[in-house]
Amino acid sequence: MDSRLSFVTLVVADLAASRRFYVDGLGWEPALDVPGEVLMFAVADKVVLSLWDEAAAVEEIGPVTRGGTPPVTLAHNVADPARVDEVLGDARRAGAPHVSGATDRSWGGRSGYFADPDGFRWEVAYNPGEIGASVLP
Repeated sequence: MDSRLSFVTLVVADLAASRRFYVDGLGWEPALDVPGEVLMFAVADKVVLSLWDEAAAVEEIGPVTRGGTPPVTLAHNVADPARVDEVLGDARRAGAPHVSGATDRSWGGRSGYFADPDGFRWEVAYNPGEIGASVLP
């Protein structure tokens, strides 16, 4: 099996609220939008972020458990430390229910977090190393 990730699917409680956050608030352009079912975004070359309505997901994958902070983070890397603060501001203006301030990290970068309407945490990070540069457009 190739080491590859094609889709990241988040099961969301309210697809309309997620649409308002990602499309109307953050300005993301949907690659596929099926109201009441799924919303997909091309987030990288051959990588799609899929927001799947909980009712539709349960039919296919079974019961979904909620509560607390999901034990996963997603990351949006930027090329400049100042952009971390700018993107966190964008998330705050989009209505993110939780936004932490940007912090200079011991590993040499700068990062902060925001949550989407379902509590999925997004890291906004400037990573000055090779691996950080490798994920930038």
